[in-house]
Amino acid sequence: MTAIEIYTRPGCGYCTAAKSLLTRKNAAFTERNVAADPAYREQMYDRAGHGSTFPQIFIGITHVGGCDELYALDRAGKLDALLTGEKAPS
Repeated sequence: MTAIEIYTRPGCGYCTAAKSLLTRKNAAFTERNVAADPAYREQMYDRAGHGSTFPQIFIGITHVGGCDELYALDRAGKLDALLTGEKAPS
């Protein structure tokens, strides 16, 4: 599986929903909780851009975006291929 990182904050329902989908897909991920380590917020901004909302999800080198984008990839049938590092169908 491809490395997955998700930047989260406590109390974020979208963060919970994104982690839930990844868990259902048996996709191991590294959670970067900005409350636990404030340096993660700056790291997230460097990668996703300032003003980004939570969560911010990275699968391999791909910046997926947030929860809505993650679920949209799943609905389009492209998430599984991205998670395994395969080329997603067009």
